[in-house]
Order: sequence, then C-alpha cells, then structure tokens
Amino acid sequence: MWFVFAVAAASCFGLRGILYHWTSQRPIDRNLLLLGVYLSGTLITVTGNLFIQQSWSTGALFGILMGLFSFIANASMYKGYAVGKASIVALFTGLPPLVVMIVAFVLWREELTAWQFTAFFIVLSGLILIKYSQDLKLNQLKGIQWGVLTMLFFGFTDVSVKQATLSGAATLPILTVMFLTGSVLFGISWAVNKSKGTASSNEEDSPNKWTMKRTLGWGMIVGITNAAGMLLIFPAFRDGITGIVSAIVAMNVAFVILYARFYLKEDWNKREITGLSMAFVGILILRIAS
Repeated sequence: MWFVFAVAAASCFGLRGILYHWTSQRPIDRNLLLLGVYLSGTLITVTGNLFIQQSWSTGALFGILMGLFSFIANASMYKGYAVGKASIVALFTGLPPLVVMIVAFVLWREELTAWQFTAFFIVLSGLILIKYSQDLKLNQLKGIQWGVLTMLFFGFTDVSVKQATLSGAATLPILTVMFLTGSVLFGISWAVNKSKGTASSNEEDSPNKWTMKRTLGWGMIVGITNAAGMLLIFPAFRDGITGIVSAIVAMNVAFVILYARFYLKEDWNKREITGLSMAFVGILILRIAS
C-alpha cells in the first residue's frame, strides 16, 4: 500500500507544478493565488483532524519554520515558472536532498556515502551543462536563480520536517501550523502590495486580470494538490523503504518536464538534454542511496 501512497504523492506534486506553471502565465495576483493554496491546506488539515483527532504538542510549532521556508520556496518556484523554462525550474524542485544532505552533516554529523558523493558530482555536472547551454537566455537564467532559491528552501523545509518528527509531533497538527503560517505570510504580502498599489501578477496592466474571488478560488483548488501530496507522503514513508519511496516521489519532476516538452513544445539542445538527464539520474541515485 505504501507504493500506492508514494506514486499518488508524486502525481499530486507533479500536478501542482503543472498548475503553478499554467497559472503563472495568466494575469493573476501571485500572492493572492498562493494565499488560496495555503488557506486550502489549512482548511483540509483542520477538518481532517476534527475527525482523526491527533494530539497537539509543542513539536507542532516546528510547523512555523516549515511554513516560513515553504512560503519562500513556493513563491520562488512560482516566480521561476513565470520567467524561466518550466523544465529547468522543475528540475530544481527535485534537488532539495542536496541541501538536506549538507545540513544533516552539519547538524547531526550524518556522513555521506560513496553513492551520495557520486550523485552529488553527477547532479553538479548536469547543472553546469544546463547553466552554460548556448540556448539559455537572460530570462531563463533568472529562472535558474529562482530555481536555486526553490531548491534551498524546500530543503530547509525538509530539515524542519525531520526536526518535527524527532520531537514526536503528530502529522496533522504540524501541517495545520505550516499551512496557517504560509497563509498569514502570503496574506500579509498581498495586503502590503495592495496598499502600495504594487501588482504581483504576470501581466499587471492586463484588462483581463483575474478578480480577487476567482484568483483566491483557483488558488484553493491548486492547494488541494499541495495538501494531498503532503498528506500522502507521511504514510508512504512510515510503511515503505525510505530510499525507494524518495525515488518514487522524486519522479514528480518528470511530470513538469514532460509537460514542458510535449505541451509547451519547449525545444532542448543536446547540452540541455544531457544536463537534464545527468541531473535526473543523480537525483535518483541520491534518493536511493539516502
């Protein structure tokens, strides 16, 4: 059953990435959209816990850090999809294990295996090939910068999850605090921009800009995929083999890359294909070896 949960989680996160990219190309307020995403997650986890009634503890406060880090990661990922190549930004969403691997060594002295060193070298080589591809333009380099922020802060989110797990906190309370924190942060960002008259949409002056109601509603729909992915990961890790579950969940990157190639018709040159392939293989090796 854990295999089904892992595949379902990967599908949810892959669909989330596709929806983020699709939405980023619309005249829509980014902060209001992401407020809807996190508000949806808050309502789902609170409602779920009304029935399951998992106990609250001080460990749930780690959800504040998770919410802060995921706030930055999701905002960066969305921005990256708005200005860069979807396939390359998507790649970085599969790289947080690199961050976790380094932080784990610093905090908990978890040493790296030979396979992890090998994976790190393969991924780094692939990223260098992508970065120096002759076909990449300035706006795509900006996408890479946002992708790096996405990688870093999704990694920090994972580290916070581990700390919360070590504290013995229950899943739904942690996720409730995380989603609530994200909702507050995106709500503040939206309110500040609105008061200053600063738009955060992809097409600020577009006459077809989405209304507040439509934007928030669509964000809550997208939030279902995000919340579902988070909820599905926990039973997969609890019952399955950690490395195999991680490798399966990492396949969510493939959904966005395939979407970019076959739906958006993004062209890849040989260097980009080689770089993407090397980095993806490195992700799989890193996940399995972890």
